[in-house]
Amino acid sequence: MTLWLVVLAFGPGIFWLWYVYHKDRWEPEPRALVIRTFLWGMACALPAALLEIPFAWSGVLLIVIVAPAIEEYAKYFVVSRTVYRQLEFNEPMDGIVYAAAAALGFASIENLLYLLAAQSQDILTPVFIGRALFSVPGHVLFSTIWGAALGRAKFVSDLARQRALMHSGLLTAMAAHGLFNLLAMFELLGALGLLVFLFFAWKFFHRRIEEALAESSYAHKLGQLFKRHDDSDPLP
Repeated sequence: MTLWLVVLAFGPGIFWLWYVYHKDRWEPEPRALVIRTFLWGMACALPAALLEIPFAWSGVLLIVIVAPAIEEYAKYFVVSRTVYRQLEFNEPMDGIVYAAAAALGFASIENLLYLLAAQSQDILTPVFIGRALFSVPGHVLFSTIWGAALGRAKFVSDLARQRALMHSGLLTAMAAHGLFNLLAMFELLGALGLLVFLFFAWKFFHRRIEEALAESSYAHKLGQLFKRHDDSDPLP
C-alpha cells in the first residue's frame, strides 16, 4: 500500500470534514475533539465490518438492511457514548459536527478498503470518483440525520422526548442509508435515482444546519444584542 493510495482514501473525508466544521459559525468545536471523534469513527469501521460477515450470504438483505443498520449504529454509538456526554457538546450544531466527524472517519477506512480492492482489479479511478462524489458525502448525509437529533435531544429536559428524538433520528438515518444502497445496485436508473436522492438529502442537510444554528444560544444572544442596539439608536 502506497502513500498516494492513503491520500486518495482519506482526502475526500478530510475535505468534507473541513466543509462541515466551517459551517459551525457561532462556536466552532475544539479541533482536537473533532479529530478524536474522526479517529473513533475510523476505529469502529472494523468491528462493523466483522458484524456484517455472518450476513455475507444474504445479498440484497445485507446491502439494504443489515449494513446500513450496523454502520449507522456503530457511528451513533461512538458519538453518543463519548463526545455527547462532554461539556463541549453544548449547542445543537455540535451534534451535526461530531456525527460528520465520526461518519467521515468510518468512511475513510471503508474508502481505503475499497480502493485497495479496486487497485488489484485495475478499476481504481472509477471507484475513487464514485466514492468521492457519492459514498463519502453519503455517510455525512446519513449520519447527520441522527447527529441533528442528538443535538436537539441534548437540550430537551423530558427523558421520553429525548429518547424519541434519538431513536427516530437513528432509524431515519438507517432508512436513508438503505435507500442509497438500493439505488446504487442499479445502473442508469439507479444513477438518476441517486442524483435525485442526493439533491434532496443535501437540501435537508443544509436546512438542518440552519435550524441548529438558529437554535444556538449564541444566535439568541447576538439577536438580543442587535435588538438593544436598535432600541438605543432610534431613527431621527
